[in-house]
Amino acid sequence: MNQQYQNILAPVDGSKATQPVLDKAIEVAKLNDTHLDILNVLEVNQFSDTYGGAVSGDVIYKLSEDVQSRLNELKQRAIDAGVKSVDIHVRFGNPKPVIAREFPADHGTQLIVIGSTGLTAVERLMVGSVTNYVSRSASCDVLIVKPAALAKLGKS
Repeated sequence: MNQQYQNILAPVDGSKATQPVLDKAIEVAKLNDTHLDILNVLEVNQFSDTYGGAVSGDVIYKLSEDVQSRLNELKQRAIDAGVKSVDIHVRFGNPKPVIAREFPADHGTQLIVIGSTGLTAVERLMVGSVTNYVSRSASCDVLIVKPAALAKLGKS
């Protein structure tokens, strides 16, 4: 890898794609001896559908507390693996522009390491692939991590 990346972003959503994305981000961060940001974007409107339209502050607080706890575990994994500088972030909003443009602009991100998908086929049809959007719209390089099963087959 000739490109030296200073700031790497690993957006995670708690899906089964989280592990391989974090593993790849850790690997690239160590190769570049650089900073790693781990980000989870909470889309509040997805909860209003689930909770019948009314999302209380308590629900959002509890949810963000749970996410924060999970992100702390991921941060510790990165540190234990040898990444010297790791920060975790929780943002609210639409993951597409937050991951592709807003967070990178705020943090000087030079590489986004993202999973090929965290959604089922039906969810992708309904909401569109965040990865697809990020790969087209990001202002920096994007590394797409494919699930191991797909990578072995050479298919996407």
